Amino acid sequence: MADNARAKKLADLIREVVAEKLQRGIKDPRLGTHVTITDTRVTGDLREATVFYTVYGDDEDRASAAAGLQSAKGILRSAVGAAAGTKFTPTLTFVADALPETAKTIEDLLDKARASDAQVRQASSGATYAGDADPYRKPDDEDEEGTTTE
Repeated sequence: MADNARAKKLADLIREVVAEKLQRGIKDPRLGTHVTITDTRVTGDLREATVFYTVYGDDEDRASAAAGLQSAKGILRSAVGAAAGTKFTPTLTFVADALPETAKTIEDLLDKARASDAQVRQASSGATYAGDADPYRKPDDEDEEGTTTE
């Protein structure tokens, strides 16, 4: 359990250091303010770290940001090593986060469901029951309290 806490702590540190370095330390125009670090995961042996990021922009911006992160990997790893103070600095792997695309897909599906619900609501607004409004059978000779009289 201690290893998991240590990996989580290192992952949080890596996320903060990489985000700070991207914002203030790297002067690559491909890594402007439109790159956001969303999550970081470290393996149990603390040797490899996966850094998830999103890019605000189109496919060209995403491709250039991926190339910029790949070229800045050494500088970012050095910054992580200096901040972590561990015996071995984990290797960094940058992965584009699929969260924004997934969220957009879910939002599109919810919009379709809302539109379908509105159509059903509109179609049923003037509809009447196919049979009686109360489909349950009741004995004809019940009084108001629900007891039968003979």
